[in-house]
Amino acid sequence: MPQYLALNLLPANPFETIDAHGMGKLVRMAVEEGRRTRPDIKLGICGEHGGDPASVHFCHQIGLDYVSCSPFRVPLARLAAAHAALEEAGPATTA
Repeated sequence: MPQYLALNLLPANPFETIDAHGMGKLVRMAVEEGRRTRPDIKLGICGEHGGDPASVHFCHQIGLDYVSCSPFRVPLARLAAAHAALEEAGPATTA
């Protein structure tokens, strides 16, 4: 993997960050089809992707219910989830 990254053949390590255009398309399709069949299904991911900020943001965008990761990555994952939710909410208005 280091050689692929060094030669810029991959933008990021696919074992750490979800490729939203490649593998992400399959995950998005699975979410859509799963919810079409069973709207109340709880869907999420676990592993290294669950603690990666870009992957957490992607998971929020496609409507996953949760991400799971190692305890050491939980603070980063929570922060990424909060950022994704705030970004979705749009700019705050002040009175």
